[in-house]
Amino acid sequence: MEKESRPVPEALLAEAAKEGRGRLKIFLGAAPGVGKTYAMLEAAQRRRADGVDVVIGVVETHGRAETERLTVDLEVLPRAQIPYGGRLLAEMDLDGIIARRPKLALVDELAHTNVPGSRHAKRWQDVEELLAAGIDVYSTLNIQHLESLNDVVARIARVKVRETVPDKVLELAEDIELVDLPPEELIERLRQGKVYIHDQIARAIQNFFSKGNLTALRELAMRVAADRVDAQMAAHMRSHAIPGPWPAQDRVLVCVNEAPVSKALVRAAKRMAERSRTDWIAASVTTAQSEHLPDAAKDAIAETLRLAETLGAEIATINAESHVADEILVFARSRNVSRIVIGRPRPRLFTASFFRETVAEEIIRKAEDFEVTIVSPDPTEARKAVIRAPRPAMERDPKAYLWATLTVVVTGATAMLVNRIFPVESLSLFFLVGVLAVASRFGLWPSIYASVLAFLGYNFFLTEPYYTFEVAHQNVVVTLFLFLLVAIVTGNLAARLRNQAQGQRAIAKRTANLFDFARKVASVASLDDVVWAAVTHVASTMQCSALILMPDASGKLAIVGGMPPEDQLDARDRGAAEWAWDKHEPAGWSSQTLPSASWLFLPMNSAGRVHGLLGVQFGTRHYITTDERRLLGSLVDQVAVAIERTKLAADMEQSRLLAETESLRAALLSSVSHDLRTPLVSIIGAATSLIEADRALGEAGRRVMAETIRDEGERLNRYVQNLLDMTRLGYGALKVSREPVDLSEVVGRALRRLERDLAGHRVVRDLPASLPDVPGDPVLLEQVVTNMLDNAAKYAPPGSEVKVAVAETDDNLVLSISDEGPGIPAADRAHVFDMFFRVRAGDGQPGGTGLGLAIAKGIVDAHGGDIRAEVAKADGHGTRIVMTLPKTAPRRQTPA
Repeated sequence: MEKESRPVPEALLAEAAKEGRGRLKIFLGAAPGVGKTYAMLEAAQRRRADGVDVVIGVVETHGRAETERLTVDLEVLPRAQIPYGGRLLAEMDLDGIIARRPKLALVDELAHTNVPGSRHAKRWQDVEELLAAGIDVYSTLNIQHLESLNDVVARIARVKVRETVPDKVLELAEDIELVDLPPEELIERLRQGKVYIHDQIARAIQNFFSKGNLTALRELAMRVAADRVDAQMAAHMRSHAIPGPWPAQDRVLVCVNEAPVSKALVRAAKRMAERSRTDWIAASVTTAQSEHLPDAAKDAIAETLRLAETLGAEIATINAESHVADEILVFARSRNVSRIVIGRPRPRLFTASFFRETVAEEIIRKAEDFEVTIVSPDPTEARKAVIRAPRPAMERDPKAYLWATLTVVVTGATAMLVNRIFPVESLSLFFLVGVLAVASRFGLWPSIYASVLAFLGYNFFLTEPYYTFEVAHQNVVVTLFLFLLVAIVTGNLAARLRNQAQGQRAIAKRTANLFDFARKVASVASLDDVVWAAVTHVASTMQCSALILMPDASGKLAIVGGMPPEDQLDARDRGAAEWAWDKHEPAGWSSQTLPSASWLFLPMNSAGRVHGLLGVQFGTRHYITTDERRLLGSLVDQVAVAIERTKLAADMEQSRLLAETESLRAALLSSVSHDLRTPLVSIIGAATSLIEADRALGEAGRRVMAETIRDEGERLNRYVQNLLDMTRLGYGALKVSREPVDLSEVVGRALRRLERDLAGHRVVRDLPASLPDVPGDPVLLEQVVTNMLDNAAKYAPPGSEVKVAVAETDDNLVLSISDEGPGIPAADRAHVFDMFFRVRAGDGQPGGTGLGLAIAKGIVDAHGGDIRAEVAKADGHGTRIVMTLPKTAPRRQTPA
């Protein structure tokens, strides 16, 4: 059946993406000096003569007079001057070209590396921006600068080219013009000094410009140009719905199955591709009956495809619901294949005119626009028994034929009953319904059996003379045989539809499994969860054993998960795993490396990194089908992405912790360098004054110096105590005793400790005459109140009021300390209890470590209470720190 010819959507989208972009033409050469720049300038002059606006962005003439003459009539844009190394270096002015907006810009030497400080590192990136701006570009490129050929050129010419362009740049080119020159002419140009200066000529001829090197590079350039043109032709065919093939370049397709001749076909196709120096494809066909192939047949197909892959073929799988030959031809046209290689059809007793054609015969008959090569098997292989697919288990089950018999009997009885009540002419339709039911439930052969049985039953019970196989009228004979034919055809179609539905259900199940796995690994957060989900899903989906190996801290591969659980590998499997890890390639069972191993190990790659290996083991099976390998590859990719995601999350968390640690370290150093040194400087200065100017100070001066030493010492002691308390809180070493504590006494002791700090403020106490005790540590609670008062003393202006109040509720005691300072911005109130956090207050910000309130929160939390910051006044000024403590001690949690 002919399929409707229509453009490939992806090809149309690719064409649409080019709208509004400039067109790139590359003048490709095999070596310097072949005339790429000259050819580019000649083409530009022709475009200018046609009225096209052409400018020169950058052209390197290398002092060649004939090349410089071609630039005379063209507008040359000034180059940008970029400072580097104390000098100004000239580079193409990218912004100047975009601002000028010509129709065509000439940009020589596409692989050039720009001066550091330019917008882009490479000139090809400048060209990409010009194309995106809608400006056409002509550029030049030597074949040795192509990234994919860098190693090849290094082996040929023994010169490692440093400046390269990625292959995708070549794919951007709408046109490629090969500028070719025979090696002898190029060497002569070199001797004449038209390529390099005279001092370099002899060395260049002996090394890079030898005739052998130039011939090899010339062939590479021609192949690259031919491949790019072939790709453009294929894209044109896809976007314009051209069925093909267009035999512009040979491409070989070899069709393989479980037959012994398949390996001979593969070897023959390899020889043809080598002689033609072209690509070749090895394809197997998957149908609804493929699931019922015996293990030996599946093993034979997998082994043949592995052989083809080893010989350099591209492996493909053609899914065919029916009409296998048509699907093969459609695939061949889509890949622009010119030659199809098939095996010789097996001789049969009867010709194809009486029985159905084989796939090979159908291909030979329909492939009018292909060259079909028939390969005869080796006589020894031809004598091997062909592995035939058995009928599905349902079709071989005797119960299926019993159900088919019962179905025909029921439909026949129903037809006889209906005929007695009100006679109808189309009683055969009852039997057809039964045949369709059998076909849709049990498959092809039970439906054929039901068709024959229905034919006999219809003849015996419902045609005259009744209860005999004789036929009274000739037209009834035709009716009976037409009935048999229709019954067989409809049964066959119903059975085929059933097989297709089963195949679609299998595909839907597999897709659902992939989706379920993707959803499952997306929801887990830890690496262990990803590993467990991966091995479980791979084992259940592929019906195999699965394990994951990843490097441990020492770099040695270790099993991190398995289903069923597995913690040991034998020497062969361990060797295969280490080879796969070192080479980043599959190894082990069913692969080309160490196939005697019982496990197949596949590297899990993502983002250019190998995270580990996924191993699968299929027990006694000797094969893995192409579809299974493709599914396994998808699972491996998903597992790798999931592992990459968890590692990125762990790296981000580690980076966050490092950033916080660095921030804390910086804040601590700032505190030590400023807030701790300040009282030390005051103490040292006062002590020095007492020593050196004791008599000059007098009694009053000495007393002031001594009080300064005492006050600054207490201040230093508070800072150090805060640091020690925060360290104890951080390590969980702070021990909280539980004894009755009178908050009034705690407030009194704290006020006495800060008497000098609060001397410039009006301290107002609002304490009830009698307060119940709270369970807690009196020393730690005094530290909390001291830190709260110290915070108020720092930020409240001199002469303002500091109010200390205690209130009682049903379950708690609430202590609040209010000041008339500038207040805390709403955005900072949630952070004032964080370590080293201080509200920004400009240059007049008072000193401190930013630990006081953080320590207070830690101590209050240890008592089971709560502490918060509020606005003291309605106008937004002032701060109130509120501490809430429970009247009863919180219950200790009993360890489970």
